[in-house]
Amino acid sequence: MRTQMRTQTNPNDKEADMKEFRGRTAVITGAASGIGLELARRAAAEGMNLVLADIEATKLDAAAASLGIDAGRVLAQRTDVSREDDVKALADAAFARFGGVHLLCNNAGVGLTRVSWELSTADWNWVLGVDLWSVIHGVQHFVPRMLQQGEGGHVVNTSSVAGLLSTPGMAAYNVAKHGVVTLSETLYGELLAAKAKVGVSVLCPAWVPTAIHESGRNRQERFGEASPAAGLSAAYEQRMASAVKSGRLTATDMASEVFSAVMEDRFYVIPHRKINNAIQLRMDDIMNLRNPTQLP
Repeated sequence: MRTQMRTQTNPNDKEADMKEFRGRTAVITGAASGIGLELARRAAAEGMNLVLADIEATKLDAAAASLGIDAGRVLAQRTDVSREDDVKALADAAFARFGGVHLLCNNAGVGLTRVSWELSTADWNWVLGVDLWSVIHGVQHFVPRMLQQGEGGHVVNTSSVAGLLSTPGMAAYNVAKHGVVTLSETLYGELLAAKAKVGVSVLCPAWVPTAIHESGRNRQERFGEASPAAGLSAAYEQRMASAVKSGRLTATDMASEVFSAVMEDRFYVIPHRKINNAIQLRMDDIMNLRNPTQLP
């Protein structure tokens, strides 16, 4: 059940600024499918204007059409989030079309499963480009304007439990998602120090049944093709695909968690609460100077 929105907000209350969504504007990357599409559906249901971005133009247009809202409330723009110029163009288009942005969801992501020593430089550049640099570019080109508009807002960066743990076989993904967590924590502290009416949340889901294990379909030509997985890499790849498919919480659940966190001005969004024991175990390893405990 969707939480009821307040009809009025207190302009002097930072937390209250994002308890009302109707008539405000959300920008969502990776919006053609998965968590991004469900975020778009929830935002549309809340009466928001939408700026949707994805590298898959045809699927993006279909996603926008599927929302069933007035065409004047939605802008769909093909965007390669690993390119700064594309993200800047997205910001320019969003502010030009709707005059402001109140909810920024840096959500686009890809996954690649390989043992660390088999990852090529191109593999690293692809994963870091989409999973980390896209968030950096989003902060660079949206946050200053969100601060200038003075209307309050919220930034949601999609990380993963891979940003809190270090699962073997996922080095590039782990590094990117750890980067998203620490960038988000840093941004939170800076906005707090600036007494800004812009909040921050970081979404850290575990396995969600999306198509992230098939990310190679959208790998840009400039990164070339990944070498076929073999041996231990192949085993890790199969394990990841099985885990993604078996996820019990859905992309719809993720969207619900995100909107609840925005309304509550809550930073950490960890929908899979059972993972907390593994997070605590890692922290205990660090504090007790133990070698990393390997989970089954």
